[in-house]
Amino acid sequence: MSKQTVIFDFDGVINSYTSRWQGADIIPDPPVEGIKEAITEVRKHYRVVVVSSRCYKPGGIEAIKAWLKKYQIQVDDVTDEKPPAVVIFDDRAITFDGNTTGMLDKIKAFKPWNKK
Repeated sequence: MSKQTVIFDFDGVINSYTSRWQGADIIPDPPVEGIKEAITEVRKHYRVVVVSSRCYKPGGIEAIKAWLKKYQIQVDDVTDEKPPAVVIFDDRAITFDGNTTGMLDKIKAFKPWNKK
C-alpha cells in the first residue's frame, strides 16, 4: 500500500526565505528552524512532495534539490505539478472554510507567518 502525499511549499516553509526572491536558482537562506526534523517525522507516515513557484523557472527544481541535499533534508519528490494530497503546508495560503463571505477582506488582511 502506497503512502498518501503531503505537499510542502518551499520558500517560507522549508527555506527561511529571509533574503526574498533573488532568482529561481539562487537560494542563499538556511532552513526554517525545526523543518528538517518535522519533515523526517512526516515522512514516516506520508510521502513528502515539494511544490514551488521556483519549479516553473529554468533551474528551479535543480536548485531546490541541491539546497535540500546541502541541508540533508530528504523528501520524496520536487515537482512543478501539484499531486493529489491530504494536506498542503504553505506560508501563503488561506484555508477555505466553505464560507465565501468576506473572501476579499481575508485576502487584503493576509500576512505570512514571518511578516506578522
